[in-house]
Amino acid sequence: MSALLKLDGVDTYYGPIHILQKLELEVGSSELVCLLGGNASGKSTTLKTVLGIVKPRAGSVEFDGEDVTGRPTSYRIGKGMAIVPENLEMGAYLHGGGKDEDWERVYTLFPLLHERRAQLAGTLSGGEQQMVAMGRALMSRPKLLLMDEPSMGLAPILVEKNFEIIQQVHESGVAILVVEQNANVSLAIADRGYVLQTGRVVLSGPAAELLRHEDLRKAYLGR
Repeated sequence: MSALLKLDGVDTYYGPIHILQKLELEVGSSELVCLLGGNASGKSTTLKTVLGIVKPRAGSVEFDGEDVTGRPTSYRIGKGMAIVPENLEMGAYLHGGGKDEDWERVYTLFPLLHERRAQLAGTLSGGEQQMVAMGRALMSRPKLLLMDEPSMGLAPILVEKNFEIIQQVHESGVAILVVEQNANVSLAIADRGYVLQTGRVVLSGPAAELLRHEDLRKAYLGR
């Protein structure tokens, strides 16, 4: 499988602090990949590096066959990256307001949003706002959807529902990189996973194998 996204030997710094160290990461064109790690592991910095918010001092970021290391965030989004949140109209903005089929696709995935379409997003529940966030990202017809901690702040029952929706989105043909602390739910739907500790990948492989890995079970699954 060809890599849609590839981070090759990425070193990222905040001032003198070395955050990401020789990071290697790939997402195939039809893959759902999760990036796991605790606080201060480098997960958010990885996402910012992918998006071009943070520039690596060494290594490269390739997207859809092009080296985009020196390209701005706007270019990468225009090329087919999308990050969850905000609202549906903002997601459609890059494509001139969104075509009927874009709205139809989002409303098919999230029928509740069709029912609530007259409401302001701020008046929706946490779970419904997550649907809006994902729907907004899908309005730009992305090749790669980036998700930052989609389980954060949600009740367990909503986490489960949220990951069901992520799986549905993936099955509709979108590649996804999920940055998460919740290893159990993310690995349950992922194709592959990476585990970050202090800016280094310490484990990687098929999601099913990682779920069975003893070190990961102790560190993230509490058993």
